[in-house]
Amino acid sequence: MYEKINPPTTGSRITFKDGKPIVPNDPIIPFIRGDGTGVDIWPATEKVIDAAVKTAYGDKRKINWFKVYAGDEACEMYGTYQYLPEDTLTAIREYGIAIKGPLTTPIGGGIRSLNVALRQIFDLYACVRPCRYYTGTPSPHKTPDKLDVIIYRENTEDIYLGIEWRQGTEIGEKLINYLNNELIPATKEHGKKQIRLDSGIGIKPISKTGSQRLVRRAIEHALRLPQHKQMVTLVHKGNIMKYTEGAFRDWGYELAISEFRSVCVTERESWILGNKEKNPDLSLEENARQIDPGFDALTSEKKAEILEEVKTVLDSIWETHGDRKWKEKIMVNDRIADSIFQQIQTRPDEYSILATMNLNGDYLSDAAAAIVGGLGMGPGANIGDSCAIFEATHGTAPKHAGLDRINPGSVILSAVMMLEYMGWQEAADSIKKGISGAIASREVTYDLARLMIPPVEPPLKCSEFAQAIINRFND
Repeated sequence: MYEKINPPTTGSRITFKDGKPIVPNDPIIPFIRGDGTGVDIWPATEKVIDAAVKTAYGDKRKINWFKVYAGDEACEMYGTYQYLPEDTLTAIREYGIAIKGPLTTPIGGGIRSLNVALRQIFDLYACVRPCRYYTGTPSPHKTPDKLDVIIYRENTEDIYLGIEWRQGTEIGEKLINYLNNELIPATKEHGKKQIRLDSGIGIKPISKTGSQRLVRRAIEHALRLPQHKQMVTLVHKGNIMKYTEGAFRDWGYELAISEFRSVCVTERESWILGNKEKNPDLSLEENARQIDPGFDALTSEKKAEILEEVKTVLDSIWETHGDRKWKEKIMVNDRIADSIFQQIQTRPDEYSILATMNLNGDYLSDAAAAIVGGLGMGPGANIGDSCAIFEATHGTAPKHAGLDRINPGSVILSAVMMLEYMGWQEAADSIKKGISGAIASREVTYDLARLMIPPVEPPLKCSEFAQAIINRFND
């Protein structure tokens, strides 16, 4: 099966059923060390994972690691531009779950992005990025502890699909001319819009299938959270891009009320139900006026539409969701993308799970990570129905490579996500305790040490931070 690598001689495969992993007690898990500082980060991470599994389960469970190659390290073994060899793809496909350090984005040849390629090859449509605060972590925010969100970012569509043409190319010009001369004039709402002939051009596909499978996973995750955190917010720019981002919002709501009707309520539904709870004799028109303050200025058609919405909600779910029963359901709401960037800073404790498309999710996950301490403490996962890859969310930082000084927190916290995904919660909890204890005790690497007040001198090495985490498993 393999050209230049061999799997461990002991261990078992992870399989999948209905999109969920079935994990043996001795799984084989491929790992990619990563480029640059991966040479320091991965040994520290592996040491912490193995110690956590040993602490939690003794000899009953063990991970059998399988080294595979990607990035610059793969080119050294497989040849020029062989950033993602078939051996690695075969191993991930065979064993189902993998974890990796940071990878170099190829320059001058090969594929555009190794991370994007892995997501598209294995259809890892859900990029999951938790952002929570660990006490003592330096932060530019006054109240970083209030932010505790999980971002579900659609991973395979949007402009990241990479369907674009450079300015001046024959196909690009042909497409622009076709749009300008045929499609735009044939679409009344576009009026006299035209695309400049010297434009580069890209395609932004957002599908109902892609949108709804992401929202489904987000809602399923919300069901596992404590009651006060059971909220899913659909993040979009649908006020401008109505047929892509607006459709994402509409399809998200459709999925919520069709597949999760018994356990979900939308924000507008909660307003309608709440209005009736406050005043049982409230008329449909007064209820409509309260959920849409501009009701009286609307056209008769729009008024009728809102009245029908109020009537449908009360007729269909009052018995199951009324009398405050909706307060025990998952709340599904939506927010405009630019607004949510402000609200995770000004009202962070009002949000739990943010479900969004690819580009918005990329920006939003980094912004949220900055509030709680930066990408060095930001874990990430890419999850599909038959595969999952857990990863560092930062770059390779090659100037720090081999110096044993970089913060391994991102990959270690990604390992926490991996263990939770596997159902090995006790081992995951040990690592979270260890990280919390080490940071609270100011046992940190230089990136955190220099921002603490007063600064920590001397900071821990990468390997020493790993040991400090292990030492505090039982704090």
